[in-house]
Amino acid sequence: MLSGNTLAAPKFKDGEQLRTYDYVVANPPFSDKTWSTGLTVSADSYQRFQWGEPPAKQGDYAYLLHIIRSLKSTGKGACILPHGVLFRGNAEASIRTQLVRSGYLKGIIGLPPNLFYGTGIPACILVLDKENATARKGIFMIDASKGFIKDGNKNRLRERDIHRIVDVFTNAEAHPGYSRLVPHDEIEKHEFNLNLPRYIDSQEAEDVQDIGGHLHGGIPTRDIDALGDYWTVSPDLRATLFNANRPGYVDLVVGIAQLKTTIHGHPQLSAFIAGLTAHFAKWRTAAAASLRQLKRDCLPKEVIHEHAERLLAHAEGQPLIDPYAVYQHLMDYWDETMQDDCYLIAADGWVAETHRVIEEVKSGKRKGERRDTGWACDLVPKPLIVARYFAKEQAAIDELNVQLEAITSEMAELLEEYGGEEGVLKDLSSKADAEFAYTQAIVAIWNDEDRPACAAYRTVIDSADGYATHLRTLSDQHHFSALKNPKGKLTLKAVKDRLARLSTGEEYDALADYVSTDKKQKDATKRADELFAAIESIFVNRLSMNPLPESLLDLQATVRFLKLLDQQTVLKTKIKDAEAVLDQLAYDQYPKLTEPEIQTLVVDDKWLTTLATAIQGELDGVSQTLTGRIRLLAERYAEPLPRIVDEVAALAARVDGHLNTMKAKPSLDGCEALPLQRPKLGKAAGR
Repeated sequence: MLSGNTLAAPKFKDGEQLRTYDYVVANPPFSDKTWSTGLTVSADSYQRFQWGEPPAKQGDYAYLLHIIRSLKSTGKGACILPHGVLFRGNAEASIRTQLVRSGYLKGIIGLPPNLFYGTGIPACILVLDKENATARKGIFMIDASKGFIKDGNKNRLRERDIHRIVDVFTNAEAHPGYSRLVPHDEIEKHEFNLNLPRYIDSQEAEDVQDIGGHLHGGIPTRDIDALGDYWTVSPDLRATLFNANRPGYVDLVVGIAQLKTTIHGHPQLSAFIAGLTAHFAKWRTAAAASLRQLKRDCLPKEVIHEHAERLLAHAEGQPLIDPYAVYQHLMDYWDETMQDDCYLIAADGWVAETHRVIEEVKSGKRKGERRDTGWACDLVPKPLIVARYFAKEQAAIDELNVQLEAITSEMAELLEEYGGEEGVLKDLSSKADAEFAYTQAIVAIWNDEDRPACAAYRTVIDSADGYATHLRTLSDQHHFSALKNPKGKLTLKAVKDRLARLSTGEEYDALADYVSTDKKQKDATKRADELFAAIESIFVNRLSMNPLPESLLDLQATVRFLKLLDQQTVLKTKIKDAEAVLDQLAYDQYPKLTEPEIQTLVVDDKWLTTLATAIQGELDGVSQTLTGRIRLLAERYAEPLPRIVDEVAALAARVDGHLNTMKAKPSLDGCEALPLQRPKLGKAAGR
């Protein structure tokens, strides 16, 4: 690799001539505006511009001509250029004419837009081949602009898109709306304009709205005929779904609500899907046997190429199935998981060893520290071990989680009903909050039924709160600083011990006040608890009343919520304990695994089960696509226009009748009803 100006000062030369190659692949800068810097085109010693001089501000053809000159007489090349090279005029049109007439241009592949960084314009690949150029009678064109996936803010070619392009180009396959061989004579009629839409109509067929169907009802027969591939594999299904309406139209004879069940349950279509499933099961069986033969030092790229090609070949020729979509499922899974697994096998063989997972703390006081978060096994993840060896234990945990979910759901319903702005359960974030809400609910009922007794309770509570406030104030004095423990807490024992060593003075008085106030606070709290307990049992016992008085609804909600909280706590503890036991069981299982068991876990339970699920989704999509299309057609033509007009007229008549009744009806004071009209607003009213 050498750095320099390719056009002005080529580095790869044989003597004073350009070195020529068997193959050249290039992605030059698009529309380079400085391509001629340092270059005298008319005196080019390498004779690259004999077909014409590219525009000064667009160097695409300058690079292409350099590539052509750098190819041997049988050389082949591919160059990515912007679409403009296919149709721009003037000097580029002259060069393009010579390029076509030379026969060097073997093919054009149109790519999707927004593939490349720095530009969103669509590009194309010009495929060059000097071998047998004089005998070439056309250019093979592919419009692959629709085959891509969105990836962030750019588009990306999937493996299926690339494979299809390669297959179609290699085999020169003609596909309507995608590819065809365009004769030079046809290109000449278009004045050597190579813009792909002139030769390939890649636009999706318009879904035509049928006027007759909208006016008189019925689904157009041509729309049903367009589903011919489905009727081929399930001939009787069409008669099951449709009856003749009039020439050119049919009626759906099953309700839209029953459409999915009718299609999915039809014997012929079900047999067809079952046949596809069995067909791919054969590939799975063969793949399983092959993948079990992987050894240390195997070559993962060869592994995926071999099995992907086999899957693609297995899918080809199956009705209603896109083989490249099936192929993509394998390639996606390869990128996500299977590739890493194969490299592990290539390095270590069929070995399933656990390792500790150490992660860096990202926030908080321990930020930057590394902590052990558990264990893992990359080749055989824990869920595979659990599913195969400890399914019973996992089922028990799943049942506990179902119970927990039911409790959580009921708690959410209570919060929604009683957690409004004035609700008894508003702003709950802990059990203490719920217990406070429970106390408040009882106090509210108590206050309604016996205000003096409730007031006495509140007085005791207020005195206890006052004592607690005084204790906090005392503890902030300097006399207590030395008595606090390392966590800043002050204990009554520490105060009493210090007080016992004193007999008089300011510190003695402060400590004695603290001890006395603490006793008063505890006595008041005890008295409040006694008063509350006496009335609490009375109100709680009333919750068994049927029907329940409305005054007790808030209390019932708090009691139920607290009970659910306790049940939730118990279940979470059970789940945590059960998961810890299961985690240890799984961990202890790894050293016991034999190589055949590891192969079964990886090949059958991990790889092929995942792929089988993805492929089955593709097969099930056959029925879903048919159902969706027929539902759309049935809903589109369900209401003919005359019927809609009649319904509108009937509704309008009913509205007129109601309005007339309102105008004729006398007001309550016997005055005639005022006519309905827009009030006139003066300036003041307007303001």
